[in-house]
Amino acid sequence: MAEQKTILRALAGETLPTPPIWMMRQAGRYLPEYRATRAQAGDFLSLCYNSELAAEVTLQPIRRYGFDASILFADILLLPQALGADLWFVTGEGPRLSTIQSQADFDVLKPADAVHDTLSPIYETVRILRRELPAETTLIGFAGAPWTVATYMIAGRGTPDQGPAHALKDENPDLFGQVIDRLVEGTITYLSEQIKAGAEVVKLFDSWAGSLKGADFERYAVEPTKRIIAALKDMHPNTPIIAFPRGAGERYEGFAQATGADCVAFDDGVTAAWAAQHVQKDGCVQGNLKSSHMVTGGDALVAETRAIVDALRGGPHIFNLGHGITPDADPENVQLMIDTVRGH
Repeated sequence: MAEQKTILRALAGETLPTPPIWMMRQAGRYLPEYRATRAQAGDFLSLCYNSELAAEVTLQPIRRYGFDASILFADILLLPQALGADLWFVTGEGPRLSTIQSQADFDVLKPADAVHDTLSPIYETVRILRRELPAETTLIGFAGAPWTVATYMIAGRGTPDQGPAHALKDENPDLFGQVIDRLVEGTITYLSEQIKAGAEVVKLFDSWAGSLKGADFERYAVEPTKRIIAALKDMHPNTPIIAFPRGAGERYEGFAQATGADCVAFDDGVTAAWAAQHVQKDGCVQGNLKSSHMVTGGDALVAETRAIVDALRGGPHIFNLGHGITPDADPENVQLMIDTVRGH
């Protein structure tokens, strides 16, 4: 069955008459069934670590919409927690972590191979999903890319400009390099275990790649991704890998070749027509409808969806948003998007 799955065909470089579809954050707060399960779990982290409930919310959008892929429900900050960082979520504000400001802060972290004690429930979620997902649905595992995860570990929270991480890499590049290296090792270990448990594709989310300028983009976005992909390909040569260096702009061009990624996901900061010319020439691309269309809907959603499909129909393409769907999205607009893609 695997060779028939449309996502895997696109990732292998096949141009399909209708692009397969999934959505970042498709299991989320815009769905009433998600909100009910989240309430049952008690809080966000409890939901992530309850394998049965995490599998349930992962399956909800598949039942409702029949997406071509399902993405594991988890969070990019579970890895730093597994490495020994304190992690908690503040309602309405988001994640908080213990910070890394000094060598002493770094030295208390665990080695990369110690993450499985904490992350074993995540692997169990993957195993449940492989049993429960429809035969035609591809299962995607994921992790945060090192730069993005490091920004949270250093600041202790999300920041508008990733300033604390930029400051540490400039003022103490040795310590910053140690953080990146530990995250590279931990990410390889984590994703490899997801693949062993049944993930058919894995994705690296570098949500803050766009704040890296000049040589720093090469050093902290390209190189760590390249190292992770090379190691995973060595262990799991048949598992495709999607890279998403969000905000990369013109640097999306060449990213697949530089890192070894099978597919480059791109945001709505570049047009689909530009990506067709500059990124899709190297293989599969994924993107890039504005998330706001899931809120506003209507003719603009239909027109932009059609324009993206048309622009990218000359090569392998996975239809997705340019960012995660937002909690205020209307579930009916998601169905309109799917109907537009599949009926176009």
